[in-house]
Amino acid sequence: MNALYRNPSSDERINRTLRFSFWDGVFANGMLGFTQDYFVPFFLVLGATVKQVGILIAAGHLFCSLVQLKSADLTERFRSRKKMFTNFVFLQALILILLTLMALFKITSPIIFIILVTSFSSFNAIAVPPWASLMSDLVGEDKRGEYFGWRNRILGLLLVAFTFMAGIWLTYMKNFNVFYGFVVLFGCAFVFRFISWYFLTLMHEPPLEYDRKHSFTLFDFLLKVKESNFARFVLFVAMLHFSVNLAAPFFSVFMLKDLSFSYFLYTLINITATLTIYAMMGRWGRHADKVGNVKVIRITSQLIAILPLFWLISRNPVFLLFTQVFAGIAWAGFGLATSNFVYDAVTPEKRIRCIAYFNILTSLALACGALLGGFLVNKLPPIFGYKMLTLFLIASVLRLIIASSLIRRIKEVRSTRRIKSMQLFLSVIGIRPLAEIDGKALRLEA
Repeated sequence: MNALYRNPSSDERINRTLRFSFWDGVFANGMLGFTQDYFVPFFLVLGATVKQVGILIAAGHLFCSLVQLKSADLTERFRSRKKMFTNFVFLQALILILLTLMALFKITSPIIFIILVTSFSSFNAIAVPPWASLMSDLVGEDKRGEYFGWRNRILGLLLVAFTFMAGIWLTYMKNFNVFYGFVVLFGCAFVFRFISWYFLTLMHEPPLEYDRKHSFTLFDFLLKVKESNFARFVLFVAMLHFSVNLAAPFFSVFMLKDLSFSYFLYTLINITATLTIYAMMGRWGRHADKVGNVKVIRITSQLIAILPLFWLISRNPVFLLFTQVFAGIAWAGFGLATSNFVYDAVTPEKRIRCIAYFNILTSLALACGALLGGFLVNKLPPIFGYKMLTLFLIASVLRLIIASSLIRRIKEVRSTRRIKSMQLFLSVIGIRPLAEIDGKALRLEA
């Protein structure tokens, strides 16, 4: 992938930094594979209720949004993006030691667990804007879709492998002592995160001008929602995430408690979506470089809107596996295109602050969605015998409204090629080759 790097022949430090970043990603995804899909299962082992799961998810997103209010200011104070993300990644690693001890000594306190997981998420959240700003400076804007698609695909496959191993391990340990199973998972996650932190410390940081004239408050940002294309984009993504998290935190509870799925089946369903996401990112990235990020966001947000409806059709595990493939295709394009749109739409001097505000508003929306979903679920009438399915239906309707209306007000920020949504989708999934579209279906559009 050296051809993707900016000035590879003249600046070996950038090539070397991207290699260090890749290895950081390898071990960081090892950590995620052993944690992100297993916090809720461990919380259920501690005896958590559905409402407490909603509080856990909401607290994480809420505090992530609050800490990022100061992310840009702290980076300016440190005058180094690298110092920011390495310091907070190190703190995140320390939280994993405490989670390991909690599992080892069987501390069944929901409050302590919520505090630790919230801190874990918050330290990562405050590190993301400076890391993303630095990475966007290292890769040319015309190659970001391809590069990050390639990078995320490789790292995503590793994430799936680690997640699958964790599920197999917990399935085995459930017959003995599931607490010790989580001890191993959280302990290994600490080791992985510590190694990823080491590679982050080796990265080269390109110089960046820190000037107060580029500063603006979150309130200033919100006031521009009528005139700013980027502000409207952030509002759209935040509202869609609200509708998503109305139901998303409770799929794990639904599978493990209501449907009584084993850890193995739960893991298999989860990793199917994750595997598809990272397998498809490269294809979405190449298409987004040509047709623009907004076009990809438009079609994938509509696909995301209908995902909860599949759970109403059938709860058969085989059917759900095929559903997760469809979900992975949609989320792969949406996640990659939204990230790259931020890089395209914001100047380097304002990128840290804009990424922080983007994450703040989406995190707040995720928190509100999780809280509302946890409050509503036990008050809803059941569909097909499950109250959770009613919540899924409400979430899908709200997603459809948002995906069909707000996205129309967002404009692409660079010259792209025009293509119909169905042509784009067929090309991404391989039915209509990209080369054919390049030759016949596309034309430049400002």
